[in-house]
Amino acid sequence: MSVQRLLLICLICTGVALLVAIAVTTPWRPLPEPPGGFGHPDAARDFTAAEIARGRALARAARPPAYLSMALSLVVALVLGLTPAGAWIVQTVARPLGGGWVWRILLGGLALALVGRLVTLPFAARLEVVRRRYGLSVQTWAGWWVDVAKSFAMSTGLLLVVVLALYALIRALPRAGWLLAAGGGALLVVAISFLYPLLVEPAFNKFESMPDGPLRTSLIQLAERDGVPVRDVLVADASRRTTALNAYVSGFGSTRRIVVYDTTVRDADPREVELIVAHELGHAKRNDVLHGTLIGAAALAAGVCAVGLLMTWPPLLRRAGADSAGDPRSLALLLAVVAVLGTLSGPGQMLISRRLEARADVHALDLTRDPDAFIRMQHRLAVANRSNVTPNPVLQILFGSHPSAPERIALARDWARLHVEG
Repeated sequence: MSVQRLLLICLICTGVALLVAIAVTTPWRPLPEPPGGFGHPDAARDFTAAEIARGRALARAARPPAYLSMALSLVVALVLGLTPAGAWIVQTVARPLGGGWVWRILLGGLALALVGRLVTLPFAARLEVVRRRYGLSVQTWAGWWVDVAKSFAMSTGLLLVVVLALYALIRALPRAGWLLAAGGGALLVVAISFLYPLLVEPAFNKFESMPDGPLRTSLIQLAERDGVPVRDVLVADASRRTTALNAYVSGFGSTRRIVVYDTTVRDADPREVELIVAHELGHAKRNDVLHGTLIGAAALAAGVCAVGLLMTWPPLLRRAGADSAGDPRSLALLLAVVAVLGTLSGPGQMLISRRLEARADVHALDLTRDPDAFIRMQHRLAVANRSNVTPNPVLQILFGSHPSAPERIALARDWARLHVEG
């Protein structure tokens, strides 16, 4: 059996399993229909004209740098991957060290990642300017550059390890290498999900235990009432970067902890903090992180099979100036294929994310049984985070990871009608 036929069978099997898992486990309707039907989101009912205008203005100013950065990143990846330019870069940077395949992967991958980051850096800086102008970012430029460097170092370091292992596999085992890579990639997704709170979060924020007091006690009691054991309640020093409000539940099992931004502790009232944490406890209660990890692992396995199919297609290899999938000169093609597949899968990921967030909202309402406070909390979050409460429907479908604030408020009113009239 040829490599392509083997990969096609693997892609079909993993793809079908993935689609079935998504269809069965995604909460497509987290709330039963209340008497009289579902309510319609209405931003004007809960937000002033000034609040709506401010969110729109920020979104309008942020869209050009954000979307141009995404588009340019994809264009650069395609240009490098579908022309001999990428292969030339890979060979040239490794030549001073002998040009062996390992050096071509490591130095070539670093060079390609650096090119991709440099072409989008002006747009990232412009976006930071916009965030500062609207009072959302308070970070110094020195701190911003440090974060950029940390992010690039961590993501590129992981990328180089992964592609080096992939090329080693497909060079040593041309037939079975892709299948082993699919399994290894799935395991890597699980490992990263578990290690992220321990390795990545501390690189960007400092955490301290919340001092003993009524708020800490209420959050621990809330988690206990919900049956979600937490190890600690931590406060993150988010205020040195942003004025945004947020909280989340991090870790698994005995390492699970509630993390609250110091901006949230400072600017939100205790009941609103409880509602935010109740939402995050909903993710923990329903194992949404584990669910997302397993779905991501299956998606990556299917994606590796799809990448293998394209990377073993002779016309693409010829365009990239490579002889085979194991040829290091195909590295730019590999990154281009991954970029395209990631872009195409984005709207599906956002759809699932919005459904999970809606279910967590329902969980918060079930746990606290306080829809009025939930509505106040959503209003405060939207105003503090300068959210666009009237997003473009198409852009919301493509890029929205959460329901809009009016949608979440309408959900709370539906919950109230369902429980009061029920």
